[in-house]
Amino acid sequence: MASETHDDPAVATGSDAVRGPALVSLQRDECLRLDLSLTREWLETDGLGGYASSSVPMGATRRYHGLLVAPIPGSAKRHVLLSRFEETVVGPELFGQERSFPLSLARYAGCFAPKGHLGLESFELVPWPRWHYRLGLAAITREVLMPRGRHAVLVRYHNHGERAGLKLRLRPLLPFREADALTFENMSFDAAGRRQGGALEFRPYRALPALSISVLDGDGQPARYEADPVWYRGIEYREDLARGYDGYEDQGSPGWFEIDLPIGGEVLVAASLEGAVGDPIALWRAETARRSEERAALGDPARPLDLAGRLALAAEHYIYRDARARLGVLAGFPWFGEWGRDTYIALPGLLLARGQVETAGDALCGALRFLQNGLLPNVFGTGLHDSAYNSADAALWFTRAVRLYERAGGDRTRLDEELYPAMFEIARAYLDGRCSLVRVDQAGLLVVGGPNENATWMDARTPEGPVTPRDGCPVEIEGLWYQLLALLEQHSRAKGDADGERDWAVRRRLAGKSFLRRLWLDDERYLADLWHCDHGADRSLRPNQVIAASLEFSPLSQAKRADVLHWAEIELLTPFGLRTLAPNDPRFEGRYGGSQTQRDGAYHQGTVWPWLIGPYAEAFVRVHGARRRRLRGLRDALERFHENLDRQGLNQLSEVFDGDPPHRPGGTIAQAWSVGEVLRALRLLEEALK
Repeated sequence: MASETHDDPAVATGSDAVRGPALVSLQRDECLRLDLSLTREWLETDGLGGYASSSVPMGATRRYHGLLVAPIPGSAKRHVLLSRFEETVVGPELFGQERSFPLSLARYAGCFAPKGHLGLESFELVPWPRWHYRLGLAAITREVLMPRGRHAVLVRYHNHGERAGLKLRLRPLLPFREADALTFENMSFDAAGRRQGGALEFRPYRALPALSISVLDGDGQPARYEADPVWYRGIEYREDLARGYDGYEDQGSPGWFEIDLPIGGEVLVAASLEGAVGDPIALWRAETARRSEERAALGDPARPLDLAGRLALAAEHYIYRDARARLGVLAGFPWFGEWGRDTYIALPGLLLARGQVETAGDALCGALRFLQNGLLPNVFGTGLHDSAYNSADAALWFTRAVRLYERAGGDRTRLDEELYPAMFEIARAYLDGRCSLVRVDQAGLLVVGGPNENATWMDARTPEGPVTPRDGCPVEIEGLWYQLLALLEQHSRAKGDADGERDWAVRRRLAGKSFLRRLWLDDERYLADLWHCDHGADRSLRPNQVIAASLEFSPLSQAKRADVLHWAEIELLTPFGLRTLAPNDPRFEGRYGGSQTQRDGAYHQGTVWPWLIGPYAEAFVRVHGARRRRLRGLRDALERFHENLDRQGLNQLSEVFDGDPPHRPGGTIAQAWSVGEVLRALRLLEEALK
């Protein structure tokens, strides 16, 4: 598979083409290899929490795949409304027989049908998905595009071959279900299509919103629609089966559209949850122009993007606005929504590293209405009533993001009037006992969670309970707490509050002494992962100590930071991030895969997480800031992340990798903190090398 290799400036059809090389490209031999092309997944997002995604040959391999997947009103849960079109190019009759050629692909138990991939010549991401098909003298291009700020998807077909008399037949499949559920043939499915403006409106189930579909030619003339309700039974999702889940479902289709596709002609499909799209052609042109400007802002469109440029395009997919227009960050695709911890870890890289300082400020300030008793949600809902407050560290990561926003030149009024008051509130909630999940002990450290609670980011659990129990004093929690105390002390000093400065200074010094006494291991020369009042120090060699060693304010000396970094480099560092446990530990699991129980058992027991390269790079710069050769070495090593941009989620970074070589990607195909922290690491090294 090639990446950033095409020199043809006209890689798109029409005058609205994005000029320049493709971000990702697969040629015919790679497209025909379903063992490869079905593992490559593209992603489009709408900036409102919805997405479109599938494999390169358009064969769904997950229940989450679909052309229009979006949250519905009153819920943060995404629903698959339009999974795909059964696409057929119909040619002139020959000897009284209609000739048809499929473009689509689907998997049923034991077979593929239809086999549209056989005509697929190439696939490109430039930057939205584009497929080129060759069907004898017919040459068809399909493009999929999601306009930002609308729950809609546009699909464009173009006939640039030499075969006249072609028609395009499209049959929509409408699961109308939650994205993590499955549906089966039932009598409640309402197949009626109702005319609404220039579109047909479908509402298979009354509890869900209507979907409008319009199919137009290049002159804006609508397609013919034929009602013909059918069920497609036993659709198979191989990735779900491989992950230990049910992997078969049925999907209903109400009928089909047919429209002429002459030589040089185009067909534009618009599917929307917001009623009929008034002018799909104008919407297509506006969105492609926006994408072209976005690409041009990253440099000469005729030149391939470097790693930072490609990740900058990837970053845009995670920034969204909820139903109340609050700015947030989606944790990952296809199954994560907005998670607090992920948001505040990813935010500095996704926005601050790209110079979008006040956009980051919008997201930070927008979260304040969710602050309750010192906690921010682990999982955001539509409001406080349906958000999950079971994370001890989301609010602490928030305070670190505020500090990075401040250092990036964030608005002083916002900091003084909104963000720092929230940080004081978080600390006081822990001190006065209002927070049931986090409290301050006599040694001045935070005690979090309980024996059956997963309160930190290592939150995997099986039916037997937490896989990595971390109730007590986890090292990264204490590092973030120490930094928060130092920031409140510093802010009190800047505001002339001598009493406040003195109080926070006393708490900071106590926490620093206790941190070193409980967590620093003199013999091993690294930090314990955890201290527990009954069990003492957990000597597991894990990456959480790197987070503590990376922070701006720390009780660690420069020598101790260097020791932590040394052990992380020897035992934990891989080309794609840090392992979650040293390989010589008997609990180490080198492969992330299998059933849900097997995957959860490996999730934080050796599996590599790309986001941890951010704290590692920050600690690296603090230790080796004057050693330019070492800094250049790490910067060059980060280029290995290019490999993941061309496999699994295309132009995205995966959630995790195997702990053992060759470090196969796994988890979500696109993860916000993976993209954000690699971007931040690149930025840190760039600044250090100036």
